[in-house]
Amino acid sequence: MRVKDSVGAYGEDVAARYLEDKGLVIVARNWRCAAGEIDIVALDGDLVVICEVKTRSGFGYGSGLEAVTREKGARLRRLAVAWREANGCDRAPVRIDVVAVHRGRSDAPLIEHVEGAF
Repeated sequence: MRVKDSVGAYGEDVAARYLEDKGLVIVARNWRCAAGEIDIVALDGDLVVICEVKTRSGFGYGSGLEAVTREKGARLRRLAVAWREANGCDRAPVRIDVVAVHRGRSDAPLIEHVEGAF
């Protein structure tokens, strides 16, 4: 596994635990279709939460939040529609979140969570 991929997998694991600790139920990870991939799909009550995860080993390239562009937001909205259609919940309300995980020198990562980012 490439270093980039292992860092990303670590961040997605951390983000999934974080979301579960907040009471969300993870229903899919790394869901793929022709339009792309959703890192995490969770339920917050009846609300479908599409979650983009960005992991950084430091702040040399800025926050992981800064890496999620408008174009990525538009893609996430399209992917949300595709996921709902594929899972028979076309009318379910959706929220798109971004979780940035920053690995530092300490054992505990810094987590930034923006609910309703797009």
